Amino acid sequence: MTRTYTAGDICRAIATLDRTQLYGYLNERNHGEIEIVSVTLPEGPIAIRRRKIGGAWGATETMSTQMLWRIANALGSGMPVNVDRVLGGSYNTRSVLEALLAYTPEIYTCLPGRLENIGGNVSVKRGHKHILFDPEHPHRLGETAFRELGANCVISETPTSETMYDVAPPSTRGDLPPDIARRHSQIQVALAEIGRALSLRTWVAVEDHGIIHDGRNILQYPFIVKRLESERTLSAFPEAVGVAKHIDCIQFNGGLPFVFEVEHTTGVTSGLTRMLHFHEEAPHIATNFVVVAPDEDRSLVMERSHHDQFREIHPMYLPYSNVEELYSFARRRNGFIRGADKRFLFNFMEPCFSPEDRANEPYPDISVPPMFAAEP
Repeated sequence: MTRTYTAGDICRAIATLDRTQLYGYLNERNHGEIEIVSVTLPEGPIAIRRRKIGGAWGATETMSTQMLWRIANALGSGMPVNVDRVLGGSYNTRSVLEALLAYTPEIYTCLPGRLENIGGNVSVKRGHKHILFDPEHPHRLGETAFRELGANCVISETPTSETMYDVAPPSTRGDLPPDIARRHSQIQVALAEIGRALSLRTWVAVEDHGIIHDGRNILQYPFIVKRLESERTLSAFPEAVGVAKHIDCIQFNGGLPFVFEVEHTTGVTSGLTRMLHFHEEAPHIATNFVVVAPDEDRSLVMERSHHDQFREIHPMYLPYSNVEELYSFARRRNGFIRGADKRFLFNFMEPCFSPEDRANEPYPDISVPPMFAAEP
């Protein structure tokens, strides 16, 4: 059974390694040595030096939080991970991170077979080096351990999918730096497209009605809500409509399953506060409040969401990487995910509360939220 694996887990694991020891690479042909200079908790960066055996040390290099999160997300899947493939050949310290992880107790090395398809002829070839996260069977700290996967464990390598956007932020978004405004708009569009794929309609904050998506103003799309006042779910809550107009994304399906605030380096609290105000103005509307933020901001989202004032809205966290996974999936299927409904999205979200909170408070069960259980 796997658990959520984070950049913080990587940092804590590598921080336990003996700093007086030098570490080798997993590739036996690489005779270099690695020294851990520093580990910045909770989520990096990690500083290292390396050298050829007997040679001079190179300059100190860092492995960024973003790099750590990309590997953490892959390891959390419970699947064997090819570090080069996950990082797309970028980051010149990728073999260092791979090696250091392998010296921590929960990471094994393995060689799954590889399916090779040439002209329709499929055969199993010797696999490439992978690492595998196994928290239930830790090995000795400071040593590497190989996991034999068996002859039937093979990797079918399909082309990686990239997420492409044709999105321009509204010219009225002068309150945000251009790169942040663009990223904010991209995530809003992705959420709207995911909603469309699940037969949901999406409201986009009034400040963002000038977004251009695939050459058209976003309000020209039929799956975008034009006027909140016309939504039956909100018709009895005029004060809530005034708050909702400024919420980044709200999805409708006759009911109101999701309220999203996209937080890109904005501190998270402002979005949580806006969602709380909406809840206070419309306390009888059953919905789910979701903070959408970069993967590297997970700890910040969790910390801010734990404040007592936000407990009643039971916020959830949806990382950017999961938004883009869903968006790419929907786009590759012509914008429709057949056979799935809004509950499908819960597979990609994480409750922003501790197991202790879940045991002692009436939080909704993320697997079968109460709002869906009684739905006709």
